[in-house]
Amino acid sequence: MGTCNDTDTIAAIATATGGGVGMLRVSGPMAMAIARALLGADPKPRHAHYVVFRDADGRAIDRGLIIAFAAPASFTGEDVIELHAHGNAALLEVLLARVCELGARRARAGEFSERAFLGGKLDLTQAEAIADLIAAGSESQARAASRSLEGAFAREVEAVLAALTELRAHIEAAIDFTDEEIDFLAEPALATRLDSVRAQLVKLLADARRGQQLRDGLYVVITGAPNVGKSSLLNALARSDRAIVTATPGTTRDVLR
Repeated sequence: MGTCNDTDTIAAIATATGGGVGMLRVSGPMAMAIARALLGADPKPRHAHYVVFRDADGRAIDRGLIIAFAAPASFTGEDVIELHAHGNAALLEVLLARVCELGARRARAGEFSERAFLGGKLDLTQAEAIADLIAAGSESQARAASRSLEGAFAREVEAVLAALTELRAHIEAAIDFTDEEIDFLAEPALATRLDSVRAQLVKLLADARRGQQLRDGLYVVITGAPNVGKSSLLNALARSDRAIVTATPGTTRDVLR
């Protein structure tokens, strides 16, 4: 199937669903040339081109679509192409090998998000949100990650930063002009604004802790004397028979995972 070269153009299988649609994403300076080699013509940005994907010997690999995104209007800020094929993992690996033969290399885990961050397309909270969204194991985790990806958390941080910068400028001006008759630092509004910023920070910290708990889960200890129903309670909470329930003391002292 060929090897992936060490180049500035990266490729990775973004999604693959059995029996459905699989996608291969390519980003970097060689992306458009790779699209041209596969399509036989220059791709029109943001236009779906139907194509027969072929290997180096001209044999058909699959049929699908090529969509090109010219820099900087792409996820990473670089030239990006998406190859939409059938969602068969083995077939997508063959297509990935073909793309590597044309000048790309296999992307490292998270490299697309890394490039988007370095290119100014994502801030750090959004880049982390992508990883959280991929790893989400529940609806609440996915929703929290989606809100961060949309920039909700980053906007709150920026609002606090802007308020602190404004307050700092006010305090520095009051210190620099101490000969003024008015004591600007004694203004009641200044204390009110500080209290408001403090409340915003408290909320941000609480939101961050809640997000961490959603992502990592919580440790819960069920403790009590022997045979008081700890195992039964665990099974009821888990809605499955995770622990042995027996009248013999000490039966469930072994670690369960």
